Order: sequence, then C-alpha cells, then structure tokens
Amino acid sequence: MTSVKISLNSIDKVKSFVNDISGFNAEFDLISGRYVIDAKSIMGIFSLDISKPIDLNIHAEENIDEIMEALKPYLAE
Repeated sequence: MTSVKISLNSIDKVKSFVNDISGFNAEFDLISGRYVIDAKSIMGIFSLDISKPIDLNIHAEENIDEIMEALKPYLAE
C-alpha cells in the first residue's frame, strides 16, 4: 500500500480525479479523520471536507508508477 496527500479543492478537480483513477484496476481509499471512503465515488468525496488535503491510500501491486504519474496534478505540497 502507498499513501499520499492529495488536494481536491474544486468540483472540477474532483471530477477529473475520479475519471483518472477509475481507469486503474486498484483500490483507492480517501481518509479524512475517522472517515474512509472509496476514492472512485464522487458522492463519497463530496461528503468529506475537501477544503484541505486528504490522505489517499493506494492498494496496488502493479502499475504504481503509472498511478503516481496520473496523480501528479492532485498531490498536495
């Protein structure tokens, strides 16, 4: 499992994020406080506070470099 912090501070960013990760055959979880939601769920993401960075857990054995490349626009600094 790989963990990164991402920033999804706009509706357009959320939509493009979900579209980008939906193409991968891997599990993605967003963790905000005590909530863990499926990162491929737009409705789930909007139930979180997206005004600040969120932890993303990536459960993937393969294609991790490809996944990280797709996540570059969303990585929090």
